[in-house]
Amino acid sequence: MTKRRSSTLPAMMTQLTLASWETIYRRSLMMAQGTCSAAEYQRMVVEKVAAMQASALALLTGRGNAAVLAPYLVRSRANARRLRRK
Repeated sequence: MTKRRSSTLPAMMTQLTLASWETIYRRSLMMAQGTCSAAEYQRMVVEKVAAMQASALALLTGRGNAAVLAPYLVRSRANARRLRRK
């Protein structure tokens, strides 16, 4: 796995917005169609708690704004990719 060069905060915020919109759209569609599984509902909660914990740790250790946003960006991108395949 190659490590990506760190993005600027505005670029990260844009990427997070786009990935979040896609994830919300795809999950909403699954809910409307009645195909959203219990595991997916649980994932919605668990992933946010995990991102919040990682983000809080970055904030408490003073690693900067980009490090605070990164856990949410990583998870939102992963969700968008995963839901695209469904």
